[in-house]
Amino acid sequence: MARISIINNIFKDDLGNINFLGKIGISILIFLSVYFITKIVNKVIDKTILNRKSLSTIESTNRIITMTQTIKRIVKYVLLFFALVISLDMFGVNTASLIATLGIGGFALTFGAQSLVKDMITGFFILIENQYSVGDYVQIGSKEGIVEELGIRITKIRDFTGELHIIPNGSITEVTNKTRGGMRALVKVGVSYEDDLDHVLSVLNKVADELKNDEKVIEGPTVLGVTQLGSYSVEISIVAKTIPMEQWAVERNLRKRIKEEFEKEGIEIPYQKIVVLGGEKS
Repeated sequence: MARISIINNIFKDDLGNINFLGKIGISILIFLSVYFITKIVNKVIDKTILNRKSLSTIESTNRIITMTQTIKRIVKYVLLFFALVISLDMFGVNTASLIATLGIGGFALTFGAQSLVKDMITGFFILIENQYSVGDYVQIGSKEGIVEELGIRITKIRDFTGELHIIPNGSITEVTNKTRGGMRALVKVGVSYEDDLDHVLSVLNKVADELKNDEKVIEGPTVLGVTQLGSYSVEISIVAKTIPMEQWAVERNLRKRIKEEFEKEGIEIPYQKIVVLGGEKS
């Protein structure tokens, strides 16, 4: 009873109403409750989504991850809004009139924050139309990299040098998504004019046949044949269709195997040479 009396003296006034200190304490409890509720909701969302991800393709998995992040943010902001309204109401702020004022001023606000509204509208359509998702490899304007975050207002992509590019959604006018459908692996090989082309093509076809069982390859590799006659080499192209993001690995493997087979067969990959003529014996 003594403890209850002390608490009442601290947090209540003489009339038994909650005083300023008590209101601050309740506000802190409200925001702490929002924090823990958000954590619980996030865990429930993650647990629900994981069951769907196990049955999904890579593309739909990335879309699920993106939508999950967006749902989490919306839940967080909604809970924080209600917590703020309840806290202000306790301190005697007329939240009903405040919300009405914000609603009336919303029209005027759009003129002062047109770029923000544009960012949010564009972000909404990017999500709905599934233009790209977290984990996709995209090119947006001059920036290229992996999408790390897709929000309502901004998109974050990280390039291969490790730099993080933060792009307002409203400035995105054209997107090239390089992870939807099969990707093309293209290798160009130069051989000497003196080499037997039929022999070279048979060696390349042998390498291509070996790599057809590679799990990263969807179709090919196919030797296209001679595609260019250079100043000091004959260029032959090999193309393959691969699963997304594996085209570079397939290209590297093709080049490695071609070099190994060329060395075995004595086929020369030409390179520029400098021949010095002249001079007299002393």
